[in-house]
Amino acid sequence: MNSVLSSQKRGEPAFHDYRPAQARFREDVLSGLTKSQRRIPPKYFYDEKGSRLFDAICQLPEYYPTRTEIQLLKHYGAEMAEYIGEGSVLVEFGSGSSLKIRVLLDALEPAAYLPIDISREHLFHAAKRLAGDYPEVAIHAVCADYSQPLGLPGGFAEKPKAGFFPGSSIGNFEPEEARQFLTRIAALLGPGSGLLIGVDLKKEAALLNAAYNDNQGITAAFNLNLLQRINRELEGNFDLTGFEHHALYNSAEGRVEMHLVSLKDQAVTVNNQTFQFQPGETLHTENSYKYSIEEFQQLASSAGFQPQQVWTDREDLFSVHYLSL
Repeated sequence: MNSVLSSQKRGEPAFHDYRPAQARFREDVLSGLTKSQRRIPPKYFYDEKGSRLFDAICQLPEYYPTRTEIQLLKHYGAEMAEYIGEGSVLVEFGSGSSLKIRVLLDALEPAAYLPIDISREHLFHAAKRLAGDYPEVAIHAVCADYSQPLGLPGGFAEKPKAGFFPGSSIGNFEPEEARQFLTRIAALLGPGSGLLIGVDLKKEAALLNAAYNDNQGITAAFNLNLLQRINRELEGNFDLTGFEHHALYNSAEGRVEMHLVSLKDQAVTVNNQTFQFQPGETLHTENSYKYSIEEFQQLASSAGFQPQQVWTDREDLFSVHYLSL
């Protein structure tokens, strides 16, 4: 793991580049295409274009999670900040455009802010904007795959830390993977720290299906962009017109599933390997598990966290939990 660290000036972020090697992307794609249910991890959605498309999804009227979580942060931000406490290093996992953290930065005086994201260019520009708006905060942007074992840049490992994991991205993990991830985060943050985490709640299937099948087709473009990325970076020849976005709520599993459905009998080549798709066969690209408050608190407890507080909106669409160690 190599780090490229920019020199830091006031109003400028430092940048630590721990990007996964391109070989990991290739291995995960080729391995996923050989499975009986073909699948690709959702973290690979987030190249620069994919990150922009996800930002657009967050603005859609059907997509309630982002606006509901932001409302919760704005309404209860001061209370959340009291739980976090001042003077700690604030570590955000999957920071994206770093929009939600602004609510906390307005209420906190952190020793430093470390946004972690896999999308390099998107992270760099978001950190630069944030550093310009919060010149008093030392910002160290970390480009890394937070779903894998992770270390922090030198100088931060021994400092008091607090974690922030918004957006219900915990739902993208299988439940056992989510427990393992939270266990790693607990070890990374250390005793006496805490984690503020967004969790999407279980609700009617119609609302969930609408949120992941928007009328403007932006979620479909986001899903199909994964194939475009494979074509560009892994010498793939996916025909984007030969696949169709499909998302559904699987009530038995308690999750929304996103798939790309083959519309015809077709052969696809990736990195000189050929894969045959039958009509109706799907490539599974994402799960988004939904939890009741009790289910998530049990999950967090099994990973070593102690649930302290939970905030929800009036319609019980979304929850934000504070967990302590």
